[in-house]
Amino acid sequence: MAHDHHDDAHRQGHSHGHTDIDWAAMGPVLESSAELFASLYERALGWLAREVTEPGLIVDAGSGPGVVACLFAETFPGARIVAVDGAEPLLERARARAERQGVADRFGTITGELPDALDELDYPADLLWAGRSLHHLGDQRAALAAFARRLAPGGTLALMEGGLPPRYLPRDIGIGRPGLQARIDAVEAEWFTRMRHDLPGHVAETEDWPALLAAAGLKPARSHTFLLDLPAPASDRARAYVIASLSHMRDRLTQALDAEDNATLDRLLDPDDEAGLRRRPDVFVLEAHTVHTAVRAV
Repeated sequence: MAHDHHDDAHRQGHSHGHTDIDWAAMGPVLESSAELFASLYERALGWLAREVTEPGLIVDAGSGPGVVACLFAETFPGARIVAVDGAEPLLERARARAERQGVADRFGTITGELPDALDELDYPADLLWAGRSLHHLGDQRAALAAFARRLAPGGTLALMEGGLPPRYLPRDIGIGRPGLQARIDAVEAEWFTRMRHDLPGHVAETEDWPALLAAAGLKPARSHTFLLDLPAPASDRARAYVIASLSHMRDRLTQALDAEDNATLDRLLDPDDEAGLRRRPDVFVLEAHTVHTAVRAV
């Protein structure tokens, strides 16, 4: 299942309708986090390029600050790219990024909530990418059907959902009880279920993504999992990402963890503690995200 260990918004820059977040202030953090995942995205887009040839229009549904959308522009130099997101400050960053990378002439944005914002597209998409944005929509089945309707005949929907929980530290970190991240996984899974349940129009679904894509009238094609493997010692950017991820998780899940695990997290997040994340040499980033593709009939 998907894990929002850093609420995906913080990790990859999707706004997902959170109205209480200062997106202008969050923008640089989101952009940096997404850039950390660039190698994973590049491999995923290279994989897509082998089955999607010469697309005219590519839509990034839930684009955030446009890191992935600009990678699409680089991977498919003949395509027009449209980034769709609910947060205009993030789309401002996306447009600025496209300008810096010299692709602004074929880069557009649409501000609005998914899936309705896709109605503003001028013509159908040859490739529609939804990178960990679908699980923030209450009725995922209806959203996928809406995505499918925006595809051109023969167009591809690429859905990044699922994978494995992240790992940042060894099982035994020398403080507290070993297995901290495994216990965090269990708490995160409960949090994710509550988050989904509280979404407007929530409908429970079995997370069989190829089956849901088929139910949307598409022909499931392939699924592949891509790894982000940044071994210890972590770079400054990777370390900052881990600190931000665990800080966000600590703020959200304090009551669900026992006193010993909370004390361990406090030490990990203490900038002055020798065993903390800022100083320890064994911090790494290991994450796995799965992409599922499906094609609209010609």
